[in-house]
Amino acid sequence: MCDQLPNGNGSVRTPKKGACREPDALRTPKSPRKKANNLSNQIQKWNPKDSSQILAVKAALHLSAVPTTVICREEELKKVLEFCKMCIEKKKVGSMYVCGCPGTGKSLLLEKVKFLSIEWAKEVGMPPPTSVVVNCTSLTNTSDIFSKILEQCQGKKKCSVNSSPFQELKSFLCEKKQSSAKKMTLLIIDEMDYLISKDQAVLYDLFRLPTFPNSHCMLIGISNAIDLTDRFLPKLQSLNCKPLVMTFRAYSKDQILKILQQRLMGLPCQIFQPEALELCARKVAAASGDMRKVLHVCRGAVEMLEAELTSGIHELDNISYEKSMTNGLNLPPERLTKQEINRVRIDHMARALAKTFRSAVVDTIQSLPRHQQIVLCSAVKFFRRRKKDATLGELNAAYLDFCKTTSMYPLTGPEFSSMCRVLSDQALLNLGQSREDRLRRVTLRVDEGDVNFALQGIRFFRNCLQ
Repeated sequence: MCDQLPNGNGSVRTPKKGACREPDALRTPKSPRKKANNLSNQIQKWNPKDSSQILAVKAALHLSAVPTTVICREEELKKVLEFCKMCIEKKKVGSMYVCGCPGTGKSLLLEKVKFLSIEWAKEVGMPPPTSVVVNCTSLTNTSDIFSKILEQCQGKKKCSVNSSPFQELKSFLCEKKQSSAKKMTLLIIDEMDYLISKDQAVLYDLFRLPTFPNSHCMLIGISNAIDLTDRFLPKLQSLNCKPLVMTFRAYSKDQILKILQQRLMGLPCQIFQPEALELCARKVAAASGDMRKVLHVCRGAVEMLEAELTSGIHELDNISYEKSMTNGLNLPPERLTKQEINRVRIDHMARALAKTFRSAVVDTIQSLPRHQQIVLCSAVKFFRRRKKDATLGELNAAYLDFCKTTSMYPLTGPEFSSMCRVLSDQALLNLGQSREDRLRRVTLRVDEGDVNFALQGIRFFRNCLQ
């Protein structure tokens, strides 16, 4: 208790409220339990029955929600930005080809590069580049690409009658200017593999644009096809217009978790159980590493929680299946607390994953005999690092290498051919025609992600599919 203080006329006055508060150093600190309770109260503020909160979560997990910073791609961002800075600073033209699996952040990174290169040019007192972005999926014909670029550069929808769109674009990009007034043009061509044609004339013309005299064009192409420049454009080297190539690897489990946490950071409360996010990251990383698929699965899990609470059903169904999906992660108990009921749990995520990945193809692959699964696994590994088709003899060699690596006794040549015919009958492989079995062309008829998802739960294949 504080002592009472005398005032000027001899009476006693009571000190003001808070005046006798103990110093911070002498106060008893709050216990960890109280802090945990405060955190718990914050989490319980989440109300999945509130439509505005549900919409906020879905918006954070939508593809259109562009994060302010690009994480887990810092090295790639640095290299592409350095390429653009060099071209702007030295008035030097060049081209780059960015490739990698779907959903690995290629388009997102190039949008960031476009913004950063303009900001950097302003900071150093140089003319900022004119940025032109074209997505080739919107084109009716491959040759329309030049008209699209001109439309963004000049605002003209129709070209001159006397010249082709390519010639007009070439004249525009190669216009003679004084060095000080020379303004670079950054062309970003997304989904470039849509421009593949019989003679590849459009692709060759695009990569030649930076090589013409007086050109002020920087070209960056984006595509999922890793071998586009080598397989479809072998003459680029002789034409002296071979681009720098940058390959984006699929996201790992840890990277997926980090990106999800970044997206959910802006929300005022914790919506997902940590184990649920870990399950999603682990499964998608093993199957494809596609971040778009991760966001789709998480949105699906939120919708399942929403439907569950709307219908008033809180018990877990399909327990046996979810146990197999989680591979050892603890499922929530049958009696759930109010806080657990209101959050996206591991069972919601398991069902969302099953809905996304489960298909007749996955069931078929999982029911195959071991050696037929080995043939499919060999094909996936073979086509991942080489061309998209091969002869039966080449696939047999990959199969023999796989068996040797895993200490499996291989089947004979005729038995291998017979297995491939069975896989072809089940629509898992495509087999061409030839007089000799070993010369028959073979391609995968199913998605690599389906094969990975079907076999990743089998210990024998887990390391082989990495």
